Amino acid sequence: QVQLVESGGGLVQPGGSLRLSCAASGFTFSYYHMSWYRQAPGKEREWVAHISNTGTIINYADSVKGRFTISRDNVKNTVYLQMNSLKPEDTTVYYCHSGALTYWGQGTQVTVSS
Repeated sequence: QVQLVESGGGLVQPGGSLRLSCAASGFTFSYYHMSWYRQAPGKEREWVAHISNTGTIINYADSVKGRFTISRDNVKNTVYLQMNSLKPEDTTVYYCHSGALTYWGQGTQVTVSS
């Protein structure tokens, strides 16, 4: 069974940092490109960042470029999202996903507020 379990969210002040983790299981993680998405209540899901299966190709949405860093550890079957210089508009639920799969985790809540 495919599982994606996001963690690491929380409440931080503007300008603060969080590191999100997504633990993957049930598939050969190293074969798959991975992405982070976010979705605020009642809004469309937004793509945030992408990383290729080997980690050599990385892309970011303009809204997070220069602030967020996606990475992966294919031994630990985990993809990360390091979020720096957080803004209130980053507040939402964050999800990891692979386009080659149809599964989504439960997400992890990030709240940026003073």
